[in-house]
Amino acid sequence: MNVLLINGSPHSEGVGFTALSEMAKVFQKNGIDTEIIQVGKQALRGCAACGYCATHGKCAFDDIVNEVAPKFEKADGIVVSSPVYYASANATLIAFLDRLFYSSHFDKTMKVGASVVTARRGGLSATFDELNKYFTISGMPVASSQYWNSVHGNTVQEAQQDAEGLQTMRVLADNMSFLINSIALGKEKFGLPQKEERIYTNFIR
Repeated sequence: MNVLLINGSPHSEGVGFTALSEMAKVFQKNGIDTEIIQVGKQALRGCAACGYCATHGKCAFDDIVNEVAPKFEKADGIVVSSPVYYASANATLIAFLDRLFYSSHFDKTMKVGASVVTARRGGLSATFDELNKYFTISGMPVASSQYWNSVHGNTVQEAQQDAEGLQTMRVLADNMSFLINSIALGKEKFGLPQKEERIYTNFIR
């Protein structure tokens, strides 16, 4: 079992990294491998809606998105962490996620997703909701914790004082480990849910 931990902060060892590292320790305890992938410092552009991925199976912009896609395909879960910028996620991370989810055409059903948000003070719940939408459109169960998945702090030292936030990360990793293992057993016994042929309805005809 393995989980990808995506750090969307430009500070590769900042508050987001602190939150993800707290989770990584719990995953390791539960026998689940992890890899932290630093995205926040990347020079990423957004999706150009060019359709290249539909015929080539990968994004036209050959960067970290295409590097992560095969890892995502093999992973049992993914955690996405973002700092709050104007009550929203980091634009670099959003460009990465838009292209990763849109250009990778493998079945994401029952991969477990979780989002983690960090901030000095506010905007956490709006960003948390924004990130979770990538999972809910992809048939991915969303892992939860004892509170919304957030850590407060403007610096690592401040984040380390947020005892409740760090405990929320540990509980989240434990719950996500349980979900991943339970889904693996369920797939072994029952398989994945049978899919209907996809229906697309345009509102303007």
